[in-house]
Amino acid sequence: MGHHGWQGNPPGTEDAARRRIVEAATACLDRAGLAKTSLSDVAAEAGVTRQTVYRYFPGLKDILRAVALAGVEEFAGRMERHLATFGTAAEAAVESVVFAVRTLPGEPRMGLLLQAGEADFFTDGVVSPLAFSFGARILRNLPVDWAGAGIATDEELQGLAEVLMRLFLSFLQYPSTPPLTDDELRALVRRWIGPALRG
Repeated sequence: MGHHGWQGNPPGTEDAARRRIVEAATACLDRAGLAKTSLSDVAAEAGVTRQTVYRYFPGLKDILRAVALAGVEEFAGRMERHLATFGTAAEAAVESVVFAVRTLPGEPRMGLLLQAGEADFFTDGVVSPLAFSFGARILRNLPVDWAGAGIATDEELQGLAEVLMRLFLSFLQYPSTPPLTDDELRALVRRWIGPALRG
């Protein structure tokens, strides 16, 4: 593959090279934060040239997306465990929004895309068919009677996931003034989402 550098330990595959760059970016972000992390920093951390990084990622924003995606499964697992404590469709839907709004900004990987003007890249990832399918998978795994709540098909469950994800994204990008407490956010979402999940 013609790897240059890699601190004397070149990766064996293209995927391994991408993982190493993502790991280097994560280390830079943990150490310096998003605003002070450049593609040159990532290259230096990985022990390669900028040109080598460009061979795997078009730019820093693409690396940031990859860093964020690396945290998706772990975050989804925590959300699923949290939502499993709510027994009805309406409660699970409401709590998914509250959990996302309160948790995502503090996520070391996904939350970084909400900082320093990078929200558009987070948005691109959240409002995609792949993300909606992922959200539907989380909902499907919950101990909830979706059919009894009027959600009869996978397509409908994916539609619910899309609405919930667009809702929490809106709250994240455009917070209420003054900020809503958890209970106020919960009440607002329950008032307008809850009735759609009762019949």
